[in-house]
Amino acid sequence: MLPIDIISCKMVLQLFLICTFNFSGLLLLPMNTEPDYSASPKSTPMRVLVTGGTGLVGRAIQHVVREERGIREGEEWIFLSSTDANLMDAGETREVFQKHQPTHVIHLAAMVGGLFKNMRANLDFWRNNIYINDNVLQAAHEVDAVQVVSCLSTCIFPDKTTYPIDETMIHNGPPHKSNFGYSYAKRMLNVYNSAYHDQERGRFYTAVIPTNVFGPHDNFNIKDGHVLPGLIHKAYIAQKEGSPLVVWGSGTPRRQFIYSLDLARLFLWVLTEYKEVEPIILSVGEEEEVSIKEAAEAVVEVMRFKGQVTYDTAKADGQFKKTASNAKLRQYCPNFTFTPFKQALKETCDWFVANYDSARK
Repeated sequence: MLPIDIISCKMVLQLFLICTFNFSGLLLLPMNTEPDYSASPKSTPMRVLVTGGTGLVGRAIQHVVREERGIREGEEWIFLSSTDANLMDAGETREVFQKHQPTHVIHLAAMVGGLFKNMRANLDFWRNNIYINDNVLQAAHEVDAVQVVSCLSTCIFPDKTTYPIDETMIHNGPPHKSNFGYSYAKRMLNVYNSAYHDQERGRFYTAVIPTNVFGPHDNFNIKDGHVLPGLIHKAYIAQKEGSPLVVWGSGTPRRQFIYSLDLARLFLWVLTEYKEVEPIILSVGEEEEVSIKEAAEAVVEVMRFKGQVTYDTAKADGQFKKTASNAKLRQYCPNFTFTPFKQALKETCDWFVANYDSARK
């Protein structure tokens, strides 16, 4: 049954129409040339609520906050899971925000899935993510949260475009048809943020656009998960069974992968230091882009898989490439060091093998 106290169909239609035009006029503020990736305000208490706090990125933020830099004086962190509230329901969302009264929000909660799950359920991805996003941003506004950082995806960019893509190109055309429901719903967060700033006393709500995220606590489901955790799980099973590793698709599409812990470190910087409503791409450089075939070969190497590798070309490839520019990030954070892909992949594979019984799959 669908939630009843949520945005009207008219509002959804209006937002959908907005996303088909070039969206401009977003606020730009001067760049901070000396960022502190883990900075937090020293005089103002922070109560940070993280939606989707037990997922891939939420777990990574927990690790960075608690294990790397420590919780600072005056900080409180609340990591919500789906058991705390159904964020598709406006009443439950409002209730959990009223309970915790966050000053800052990291909004990660979403209906997510890999290529084939998106292809089966574009309507569900559109409706459910619109409900979640509207409820979360409105609840944050009602408790007077001073900052919300939402998480988008490079799949929001037009399918037919020039490369590399950058933050100014979000609304320049329709996304790839394979996941248009999810993509349009995520695009609407950019519209929401600008609208809140324009209408509601200059709210500084913003968003980040990571490339393909992977790491410990990912969803390793072969059928519905993303490409890299799916390959890791397939290689694990093939190794155990002595069977071939079957890679879905031709292996030719190209992707930029970002380690979840690197993304978490950058999220903390964005939360306190980034002062634009316009989103920012968080990604490794264009030169770090790899093909799915190269990613599969890296998994084979790290997992020490000795069997045959085949490619099922009857399976869809999805979008061929989504090459993103991190020039804006580098202007802010020229010295940020990303974890090398093979090192991050080994840490992820080691975690998956050690936690196989409890890992999402």
